[in-house]
Amino acid sequence: MLLKLDRTLAQNYKSTSQQIRVMSETWLLQNAYCVKCGNVLTKTPNNTKVEDFYCSNCSEQFELKTGKYIGKQITDGAYYTMIEKIQDNSIPNFFFLNYSLEDYHIPNLMVIPKHYLTQDLIIKRKPLSENAKRAGWIGCNINISNIPESGKLYIIKNGTVVQKNKILTDFNKMLFLRKESEYSRGWLIDIIKCIESLNKKSLSLEEIYSFENYLKEKHPLNNNIRPKIRQQLQLLRDKGYIRFIGKGQYEIL
Repeated sequence: MLLKLDRTLAQNYKSTSQQIRVMSETWLLQNAYCVKCGNVLTKTPNNTKVEDFYCSNCSEQFELKTGKYIGKQITDGAYYTMIEKIQDNSIPNFFFLNYSLEDYHIPNLMVIPKHYLTQDLIIKRKPLSENAKRAGWIGCNINISNIPESGKLYIIKNGTVVQKNKILTDFNKMLFLRKESEYSRGWLIDIIKCIESLNKKSLSLEEIYSFENYLKEKHPLNNNIRPKIRQQLQLLRDKGYIRFIGKGQYEIL
């Protein structure tokens, strides 16, 4: 995998944004792959809303975002379009490509699977001013800081390419989240984030109970947080994410 954008592709474009778009899209087509089945990607027709690429083998859709670094929030397109896509489950998976403007080197390429995206992660931006070309248009940011680490799949991390088989395995083992409603997914993802924050291979029910206040703040309408925690742990156990080993103890698989 060549970890550098081809600058010769941008010679006929004046704006930096156009140059980066052409270089990054071409690079992705030549080097990346569908993280569900491993097939090559195909470019969607220009001006397609939200998604940029798709897999002709399994029909997964992808959108590419590029930047000099991957921060806590990623600037995206129209706010209401994103919300509608999440509601009807047609939101794509996201590639986040990090590049150096000095030598166009690519240190990071991260994928966020669509099943980790919920409405609370989509931050509405202020409408464009009345003097703007698209006056009143409302964009959005994606708050990726609230996504668990298991939902941030690095194909390239700090200049090192991660094995393809690992990416495919990590993506597919969490596909069970797609079968859940957005409400249920939100709960499962929050519990996964709590589990990950412990940074341990095994955990106890009491340790997850310690996140009760945090979960109450995330889900203020739920007055039975502890029973809900137990329910979500049972679901994660049934899906093979954790294993119950007895006496309130769990092992992360």
